[in-house]
Amino acid sequence: MKDLVKGSQQSIRSNGIKSNGIKSNINKQNKQASTFTSLGLTAALAIGGIALATQNVQAISPLTIVNGITSSGGVGVSKDILYGDEPLQDLDIYYPKPLTQAIKAQNVIEDTYPMVVFVYGGSWENGTKEQYAFVGKSLARAGYVTAVINHRKAPEHPYPDYVEDTARAIAWSYDNAKSLHVDPKRMAVMGQSSGAFNAVAAVSNEDFLAPYGIKPSDIKAVVGIAGPYSYDFRQFDSATAFPADATPDQVMPDRQLKGEQPSYLLLTAENDKIVYDVNTINMTKALKDYGARVEVSEIEGASHATSIGAMAPPLRWLNDVRSQVLTYLDKELK
Repeated sequence: MKDLVKGSQQSIRSNGIKSNGIKSNINKQNKQASTFTSLGLTAALAIGGIALATQNVQAISPLTIVNGITSSGGVGVSKDILYGDEPLQDLDIYYPKPLTQAIKAQNVIEDTYPMVVFVYGGSWENGTKEQYAFVGKSLARAGYVTAVINHRKAPEHPYPDYVEDTARAIAWSYDNAKSLHVDPKRMAVMGQSSGAFNAVAAVSNEDFLAPYGIKPSDIKAVVGIAGPYSYDFRQFDSATAFPADATPDQVMPDRQLKGEQPSYLLLTAENDKIVYDVNTINMTKALKDYGARVEVSEIEGASHATSIGAMAPPLRWLNDVRSQVLTYLDKELK
């Protein structure tokens, strides 16, 4: 058994990935999520919800927003909006304080806001949008209408299902920009861990957005945090998130670029014990070779978990991920 463990560790090192936040790390991540919950970071902002009336309806009315929006600390949220017709194809929308106040007062709103679509991590098998409410609140407080999305989970729904869900949620957000008081020309997609894989994969390969009449270049920017964009999943527990006969060349985002690209910010965590920075190195090279504009930075002192956890107010002292993300988004979208 010791030899097997040692051999596995050597294989991990030789392939440039510590793990992918996969089953070997699920217990640790669940404990970290519980810590965030105990701090009140992952609590939903409100209880009321919004649901579209029919399975195939893709539009949301301003009146529905007015009736469904609730607020906490000035930030508003509309919960459980369906972007598709299958379980987990739903999202929550977080609104900046000025927009929340105007919507609730049913004032005429002439201003438009930038938007971020956020995809959480969880090894493609775990996580809920409610657990990442702190990201929606954090970005909304910075002036961004923010969609925190759910997606179908592996192993019941392996690749490409969760990437297709991400693309569908992006398209829903883009198509409903007017109702959300969003400027669709100022939209970004952001993800962390496996969510960064989803975000980058859904945008960088035009085939995912094409069914909705949207091109990668219609998205202004993509932010990936500690994403596993370039590794051999067959050597890890994450193999269950991909088809049994799939190869890295067929699914890894760094090998699937297609279409005119938006700009990218790819962040790594200095103390990441789950995803090696070689993933970002390889993704960056692929994007630059393709002609895309890419910025790369390290989050000093960050672990894999705190590379997103520090977006929440009580944990911002841990690292500067929030300031790095907002500096980039402000530059690209405002």
